[in-house]
Parts: sequence; C-alpha cells; structure tokens
Amino acid sequence: MPGINRWGIAVAGFLLQMTLGSVYAWSVFKAPLTRQFHWATSDVTFAFTVAIFTLGIAAFVGGFWMNRIGPRPVAMMGGFFYGLGVFLASFSTHGLGWLYLTFGLIGGVGLGFGYIVPVAVLVRWFPDRRGFITGLAVCGFGAGALVTAPLAVRLIQAVGVLRTFGWLGIGFLVLGVASGFFMKDPPADYCPAGWTPSLRVARQRTEHSWTLYEALGSWQWWALWLLLFLNTSAGISLISQESPVFTELTGASAIIAAAMVGVASVGNAAGRFFWAGASDIITRRWTFVSMFALQIGLFWMLPQFKASWVVAMIAFLILMCYGGGFGTMPAFVADYFGDANVGPIYGLMLTAWGAASVFGPMLTATLHDSSGSYRSGLHIIAAMMAVSVVLPILVRPPRVRSASVSWSPPSVESEL
Repeated sequence: MPGINRWGIAVAGFLLQMTLGSVYAWSVFKAPLTRQFHWATSDVTFAFTVAIFTLGIAAFVGGFWMNRIGPRPVAMMGGFFYGLGVFLASFSTHGLGWLYLTFGLIGGVGLGFGYIVPVAVLVRWFPDRRGFITGLAVCGFGAGALVTAPLAVRLIQAVGVLRTFGWLGIGFLVLGVASGFFMKDPPADYCPAGWTPSLRVARQRTEHSWTLYEALGSWQWWALWLLLFLNTSAGISLISQESPVFTELTGASAIIAAAMVGVASVGNAAGRFFWAGASDIITRRWTFVSMFALQIGLFWMLPQFKASWVVAMIAFLILMCYGGGFGTMPAFVADYFGDANVGPIYGLMLTAWGAASVFGPMLTATLHDSSGSYRSGLHIIAAMMAVSVVLPILVRPPRVRSASVSWSPPSVESEL
C-alpha cells in the first residue's frame, strides 16, 4: 500500500502492547499494599484477577467495535482507559473496592480494547508471516513487566506505592494513546508484493471467511478456547505471585525478587516470538503439545530449588510457554477461521484469558493462604498440564460445506 510502511505499524503495535503489558508487574505491588493496608494476599491478587477478567470481555467488545469504526479509535481508547485506571488506583485509601474499580475494571477495559487491535491489524498486514507477526505483536505485552517491575520497585521505595500508581498511570496514558494513533487496517484483499502462499501454507488455512456466529457453531472454536484457558491458567498462576514465590523459595530481597520478575518477563516476551515462529514450522497444535509437555516438568521441579538463578531460569521457561500461547493462538484462529473477522472471533476467545485469571491466581493464592506455602499449588498445576497435553493432539481444522460448519468429530490425523 503506497505511503504506508507496514513495519512502522508493527513497531507502534509493539509499543502499545508493551505499555499494556506492564500489568504483569502486578506482583511487585502486592507486598507494599498488604503491608500498608493489612490486606490479605488473596485480596490484593483479586485486583489483578478483575483486570484480566475484564480484559477478556473488553477484547471481544473492542474487536467487534473495530470492525465498525476502525482500529485507531479503539486502540487510543484502550491506552486512555488503562492509564486512567492505573492513575486512579493511587487513591486506593478508599479501600479494596476502589482498587478493584480503578485498576481492575477501568484498567481492564483499557487492556482489552488496546490488546486486540494490534493482533487483528497486523495479521492482516502480514499474511506472509502470520505466526511471526502475531508473536512479535504480543511480544511487547510480555516484555512490559521487564521495564515496569524494576522501575515500580524504585518508585515505591522513593515515593510510596500509591504515588507510584499515579506517576505510572500518567506515563501509560500518554504512551498508550500515542502508539494507538498509528493503528490502521490495510485495504481489502491486501497482499504483499511478490508473495504467493505455498501449497503447505494453503493447506493449513481456510479459504472461507468465517463469521463469529459460524465459528461459535464449530467444536474447534471451543477447543481452541480451552487450549488457551489451560495454558494461560498455568502461567498466570505464577505471574500473579512471582515476587512472593521467589522470596519464599530463595529468600531473596524485594530488589532481587523484582529483578527475577524482570528475567522471567523476558521469557514471557521471548516465548511469544519463539513459539509463534516455531508454529509456522511444526503447526500450531503440535506447538501446544510441546508447551504443555514441557510445563509438566517445570512446575513440578520449581519448588525443589533454592538458588535464585535456577528458580529464575525455570520461571523464564514457564513464561516462555505462557507467552507462546498468546503468540501462537491469533495465527491459529486466523488459520482456522480466516482473518476478516479475527477481531471479534479471537476477541471473544480471550474470555479464556479472563476465566484463567480467576482460576489460576485464586487457586494459587488460596492454597498459599491455607497452607502457608506455594508448593502444593505448583504441583497441582503440573498435574493439570499432564492431563491437558491430550487436547491439542485431537484438534484439527474445521471444514466448511456450502458455507456451513461441518460437525465431524475430532481426529488425530496429522496436519503435517
């Protein structure tokens, strides 16, 4: 498309996702909030849960909305609401309800609106590199905590936890709105110059542009929803508790634990890029098989180690798998249902993220509050991954007959 550089749009999408991904630094706020207000760990965790649950609902609304008014206003509103929510959280002397309303609900709306736009836009700009670009798009979200966690810790020590919310909220609002301004759809039937899909690529992709209604009528949409839920539940249970988990297992100080959160966040970002790229080679479903199998051992081994660098590396690998789910799934959805309606179709699928944000963190926090240790929760997640590994083996592309969904049962036939 003359006059528009698709890589410039990709950079803007990355920056928007990185701004929103600061939500993954939530664990560094938990100890200061519990100390200052004497709230329970599970109470503080619930603010993060509300934000991610709201994200799942808002992403569907945002995806549906952007198909009508375009991606730019939706993206800019996403940056505005997320920054506003974090800023208003600085007035949480009003109580837990205020924290849930501001950081959780208002911030969560911004997260959902902002998150879905780069994913839906870039998959249309890069049909030639679908796995690569969706991985790159959400890589920024995983990297957000890498910058925010150490910055937030130092701000908390300097000005206190509530004023830290205020300063960060202003920064997030400015960066989110500015990067959202550059979100733009390509023209209809856009194709990069000189690119023709290979036969192998064509076999993995549908030729039918599925509507949201058609997609919901297929068992494959629900299977992909469950895949995302299971993978997200595992990773987000650790993300929501990272700093205290690291402190418990290794005895690390708040500064060291924050640095470990940063290291793990690199895994979250790298996994989105690595596994999404790998899925272009080994197919999307075998990528999920690999990630589930790897997490069985990682979650089981994590409580056995005391050295900070070993725990950080295991967390790094876990978050690579967690991020890999988000890097791979948009391309999975576009392959199975087409890219014309990927905004609402994948947006609604992100309710799996919201559901996982309730299940994973609250399971881990509740088990910790009852037992005083994170060990049992981590082992339960390992067992969950052992059961989950079967699902991606069964899933296969949907078939369309006369623009209708085939209700044929799942098969384990290879797509390779």
